[in-house]
Amino acid sequence: MTVDPNAATQGFPSPEPVRRPAGAVRYLVPALAAAAVAVGLGVYGRVHDPAGTAFNLAGFSSTGAVKSWLATTAFFFALVQLVSALMVYGRLPGPRWASKLHRWSGRIAFLVAVPVAVHCLYALGYQTYETRVLLHSILGCFFFGVFSAKMLLLRSERLPGWLLPLVGGLVFTALTLIWLTSALWFFRTFGVTT
Repeated sequence: MTVDPNAATQGFPSPEPVRRPAGAVRYLVPALAAAAVAVGLGVYGRVHDPAGTAFNLAGFSSTGAVKSWLATTAFFFALVQLVSALMVYGRLPGPRWASKLHRWSGRIAFLVAVPVAVHCLYALGYQTYETRVLLHSILGCFFFGVFSAKMLLLRSERLPGWLLPLVGGLVFTALTLIWLTSALWFFRTFGVTT
């Protein structure tokens, strides 16, 4: 008895090959997620009635000092992120564990930045009364939006070699500008205190 090799598929449609979205379309979800996060945070911060304070830690003189030191810690780990990214991409010599350093410094920077953002949104809201404060509000929303896009892009396959460094650079730049418009301003205005 001979077996027809096509008999198994007769009467059944052959499965369609899995098609990945072409070109820039596959980056639409991360871009839309970034926009949704940034706009959502901005809207919440704007319509929410500021509570004045969200947290304080023992040992610190004020909530502003807590936020400034947490933001400075996040900025420090963002600097570690930058240096370790340069190692991972071969722009600086580095140890084999540079990629682990990059991942963990990013996790720590994000985890330290979250309570600062929660306090800013809950206690202060989206403020526009001064150029520095407006810029800080915009950058805070932008940071969490572009960070969301970066996390989604990390799961994508076959990214162009320039895309992840570009988005990572936007995350770093936003966090740097946030730090300059908040923690550095606080330390210059009130002194480096705890």
